[in-house]
Amino acid sequence: MSEPAHALSPHPSFWGSPDTVFDRLAGEWRLQRTIEGQATMSGVARFTPLEAEGMLSYREEGRIRLADGKEFEGHREYVFERAPGGFAVHFAETPPRLFHAIAIVRDGNGLAGSATHLCTPDTYDSSYRFLPDGTFTIRHVVHGPRKDYLSETVFSRRG
Repeated sequence: MSEPAHALSPHPSFWGSPDTVFDRLAGEWRLQRTIEGQATMSGVARFTPLEAEGMLSYREEGRIRLADGKEFEGHREYVFERAPGGFAVHFAETPPRLFHAIAIVRDGNGLAGSATHLCTPDTYDSSYRFLPDGTFTIRHVVHGPRKDYLSETVFSRRG
């Protein structure tokens, strides 16, 4: 007995294709970050279109809780730039400086991309996963003489 045709079709995804992920980032997201053994963060991330076409301003802000229980507010900013089949992430500096470029590929029912950034003397191995339910994760494995940690952030659409 064969399976129904719909059982063989790919799982529909909020993200569409590698070329549509960038467009679906715009708006507000809840974020939950864990920095293994060091801290957690809960907050909001906003991707806001800039005047320059194909650019999104990224700002996250939230409450950081250190492993020793201390808490404080924190924020971080980047600029995302559309690229064929993915995007580039720049530090929010003048002039902008490239953090990494992410080429997105199909990965099971989702989409994924990864890149490495050398921040001498440390290395950032970053991976992005865009899941069919509309959530996404960013994972940074940082290693070197000054830094050694794993940061994982889960983003879910607000509202």
